[in-house]
Amino acid sequence: MSLKNLLVEKKASIVNKWRDLTLKTYPKESHAFFAKKDQFGNPIGHAISEGIATMFEALLEMDDPGSAAEVPGALDDIIRIRAIQDFSPSQAVGFVLGLKSVIREELGPKILRNGLSDDLSALEEKIDGLLLLGFDIYAQCRQKIFDIRVNTVKRRSERLLQMAGLTYEVPEFDESGSVESEPYQP
Repeated sequence: MSLKNLLVEKKASIVNKWRDLTLKTYPKESHAFFAKKDQFGNPIGHAISEGIATMFEALLEMDDPGSAAEVPGALDDIIRIRAIQDFSPSQAVGFVLGLKSVIREELGPKILRNGLSDDLSALEEKIDGLLLLGFDIYAQCRQKIFDIRVNTVKRRSERLLQMAGLTYEVPEFDESGSVESEPYQP
């Protein structure tokens, strides 16, 4: 029996345990709420549940980390949520590594009995690739959040200066060095 067959056989159990392990990274009060899979009443819990199931399914199919189109999208959905919450980078993407422990817990004896250690190593490399992809997504999300905050502060500051009458227009010069527009005089 191949590792893929074992993973398919235990798919429901592995996905549920991985989801529960991920949800345990949230405070206890949130964990119970996020466990509900209602798309409209609980979009975060739904995104996590769907994303984990999609990633696991795609992980079974992909030959190379990043070759399955579903993985980045599903991972992106979860990482975006975690990037705006109070998670450190390692906490935000660390849930990916939880899959390794769940697989070893579910299939450890069968893997040893069937001599599938090499297949498990290959799968764990894919999971590591998924983790690195998650970190890239997290960094992009945090950069975008930072850019939004900086632009908001700039706009607020500019508006306050305008309201106080402390702004003026900097003249623009054409190629010959002459002023294109007259500076604003308050």
